[in-house]
Amino acid sequence: MVNIVKDSFGKKLTTLVIPIAFQQFMTALVSASDAFMLGFLSQNSMAAVSLAGQVMFVYSLFIFGITAGTSIFSAQYYGKGDKGAVERILGISLDFSLIVSAVFTFMSVSFPSMLMRIFTSDSELISLGAGYLRIVGITHLLLGVSQIWLTVMKNCGQATHSAVISAASMGLNILLNALLIYGFHIGIAGAAYATVISKIVELVWAIAVMFKSNDIMIRLKNLLSPDHILLGDYIKAAAPVLGNMLMWGCGFTMYSVIMGHMSSDAVAANSIANIVKQLLICICSGVASGGSIMVGNELGRGNLSLAKEYGARLCKIAIISGFITGGVILLTIPLLGLIPTLTPTARHYLRYMLVVCSYYVVGKAVNMTTIAGIFCSGGDSRFGFICDSITMWAVTVPIGLISAFVLKLPVLTVYTLINIDEIIKLPAVYRHYKKYYWVRDLTREAA
Repeated sequence: MVNIVKDSFGKKLTTLVIPIAFQQFMTALVSASDAFMLGFLSQNSMAAVSLAGQVMFVYSLFIFGITAGTSIFSAQYYGKGDKGAVERILGISLDFSLIVSAVFTFMSVSFPSMLMRIFTSDSELISLGAGYLRIVGITHLLLGVSQIWLTVMKNCGQATHSAVISAASMGLNILLNALLIYGFHIGIAGAAYATVISKIVELVWAIAVMFKSNDIMIRLKNLLSPDHILLGDYIKAAAPVLGNMLMWGCGFTMYSVIMGHMSSDAVAANSIANIVKQLLICICSGVASGGSIMVGNELGRGNLSLAKEYGARLCKIAIISGFITGGVILLTIPLLGLIPTLTPTARHYLRYMLVVCSYYVVGKAVNMTTIAGIFCSGGDSRFGFICDSITMWAVTVPIGLISAFVLKLPVLTVYTLINIDEIIKLPAVYRHYKKYYWVRDLTREAA
């Protein structure tokens, strides 16, 4: 049995992790291209777009919570062979996604300066970031459809196709960035227009693939009349994930708020450190997402012991990938110090922040694979909500606020303190993993 598990595990994981990791890398690469291309214009342009990107980050938390529910049920029902249930889950997910997306589009287009003031008090950064938000806000509606459909594709045997669409969209975004920022010399607005155009292409391509395959479809009846039994199952599983993402994500956003109110040098250094971290953690993200699909498929088929074995192997791979990622981050330190528009102070901050990131990603890799991957695949999402709520809002966010604004500690001390969250929750995550509450088949029999 073990040999069969190992053989099938390696093949399945490879076919899922490579396209998903590449997709994650391309997503992070777009943020990196925005920052670095604008960084060669001015440090404030880069910092402003990074802070404006926090609005998109908060939006992505809602979408992640919605797609997590989509992923849980589409993986299990597809593993079971019930495509009708997958289509009904798709309709439910789109209903929630479109509501959230409309709200974020309205706020970004109508009140961009107000949103920027949440993250910084610097008038120049507010002005630059508001101009970016006003243009890029429309992408929320586009992503509200494309991300849900691409998630279903990824969980239903089309992970490679989903990754190709996303990666091509990201590649187009990067090319348009270069053309509009440098070719047409329209700076921040160019980065925003590049994002909008690429997301339009992504949505049109994704919908075209759906109609061409004619397999799993977005059907109007499922949007207007959702299956109430599946809706209840979906909310029960997805609500804790959404709560978890909001608790974690808003806490993570508070870190940017804290750094944003310390100095523009701190903002610039923190922006680049976050980009490097997101670029290099893509393999860990691929293991978490791919592992979730694999475990979910086996749970839906009723292969509970095999799903449990998959979970054990995924945890080992997560630890290894975390250490490798941390080592690569350390290797980037000499290169990033060469960015010409960074002040000497910002360069100094960046070097130290990257050292902190190198240990942060080890804990992040493990927690991402277990909490967001393995646990969620079996609908065990309540633990993540409780764990992140306590860790961030009872420990690291208060510590960050007190150290920055009451004790007025140095920037690098504050940065170190707010980056201990992934490490301190590891013991609790391990104990919960060993209870195996996540080994559950959530599917229902077809009506």
